[in-house]
Amino acid sequence: MQFSAIKADVTRIETAALVVNLYHGVQRPGGATGAVDAALDGQISELIADGEITGKPGEITIVHTNGRLPARRIVVVGLGKKQECTLETVRKATGSVTQRLLRHRITRFHTILHGGGDLETTGVATRDLAQAIAEAALLAGYRYDRWKTVEPEEEPGEPRDREKEELQSITIVESDGRKLPSIRAGLSRGGLLADAVNWTRDIGNGPPNEIYPAALAERARRLAEEHKLEIEILTRRELEKRRMGGILGVGQGSAHEPRLIILRYRRGGKSAPSVIVGKAITFDTGGISIKPSANMEEMKFDKMGGVAVLGIMRAVALLKLKINLIGIVPSAENMPSGTSYRPGDILTSYSGKTIEIINTDAEGRLVLADALTYACEQNPKEVIDLATLTGACVVALGHYASGAFGDERIVERLTHVGAFTGDRVWPLPLYDEYGDDMKSEVADIKNSGGRWGGASTAAAFLKFFVKKGVAWAHLDIAGTAWTTKTQPYHPIGATGAGVRVVTEYLAGR
Repeated sequence: MQFSAIKADVTRIETAALVVNLYHGVQRPGGATGAVDAALDGQISELIADGEITGKPGEITIVHTNGRLPARRIVVVGLGKKQECTLETVRKATGSVTQRLLRHRITRFHTILHGGGDLETTGVATRDLAQAIAEAALLAGYRYDRWKTVEPEEEPGEPRDREKEELQSITIVESDGRKLPSIRAGLSRGGLLADAVNWTRDIGNGPPNEIYPAALAERARRLAEEHKLEIEILTRRELEKRRMGGILGVGQGSAHEPRLIILRYRRGGKSAPSVIVGKAITFDTGGISIKPSANMEEMKFDKMGGVAVLGIMRAVALLKLKINLIGIVPSAENMPSGTSYRPGDILTSYSGKTIEIINTDAEGRLVLADALTYACEQNPKEVIDLATLTGACVVALGHYASGAFGDERIVERLTHVGAFTGDRVWPLPLYDEYGDDMKSEVADIKNSGGRWGGASTAAAFLKFFVKKGVAWAHLDIAGTAWTTKTQPYHPIGATGAGVRVVTEYLAGR
């Protein structure tokens, strides 16, 4: 995939498709769209007058030029009301256009910098606009089809031509040559971040017979080799030596033994490391407290917190950030069997604190308990964990934002960065009373606080294993880690939620 930027007149660009835009309510377009309209003898204005083009968000109209312009097609994408246009508007517009053009097997196209002059007057940098376009295009063009052997529309025996299906290049056309360096910097950064997200999606979409704890550890090892990261992988025997009873308890019912993956990135001198921790349950049946069978196949996505940590490590390495970072991924498979842990069991965690098991389907917090204790031993600057932890968070926020708990400074910054990236998070409460709900009569804590406030009681459980004085935040990505319907730049499947927002947070956005 190639991104480029050129100084040129849009009416002289030879391309399969040139993407321009229109705000809602505009009757006669100006700027680049106006120049194209004039070259087409006012055809776009006529379509506006006829109500065929309105400029509403996500609206896409393809106009064939029939030789009147070097571009074979003009694609007009709606940006909505001018005063409501944001970076996320640009991402969604770019993503929708990319998906539409790829359906027509158009894999190379040109585009203007959507919202350029207008958004720049509100403080949005040219570089950020270009970054948004690059991210959205790559994310929208993603396909997980490695297991498909035949496309339905192909003739039997016809070999697949990937170049006809996958995005090959996007070129931004800009009339002001002074902006080209900023545009190219934004395209580069956006391309690297989207690459890390798509890499994350590939692992996240992997089926549980391919991605189990040892296999995930092997992916982490390859990542470490590629980007010169330090890596340590704790096997079952080593987990037993360290008495990591949470990870061991969850994984003891499966034929696939658990792992604890530890990655280290050192480019920040002597500064204290940030630590990111991610739950990676490679498949979650619920264990003895087994889930209903409907949609259980989606539980391959219960590893997405841990996979996001790997993706963040990749993104940080690609961007060459000047920080120290540790990534910790506790991984297990939660299966029912004669050796499974049970409701009523009491586990002893790595911290020495004991946990009464109320529900074996509240397993993610158990593996995180050990990992968070380990994280706090690293003398961290801060600890951030990511987990597909609770259905209650999905009830609270739907599929449009991840829940954020913990240190107010971290949560506030993550919320602002999430708004910038479109990888949104929203603060939820963590009052002391939620911790009271997790008290056990027979152990130090129990792993389920009942039906009410489930996202907050789960966060309170995690807080119990965070050392006092350590700045810590928890991201519940249960509602955002995967999607069952195509969105402008999120095809069906794993989304890579958390990768962009945490990476930009670590970069100091």
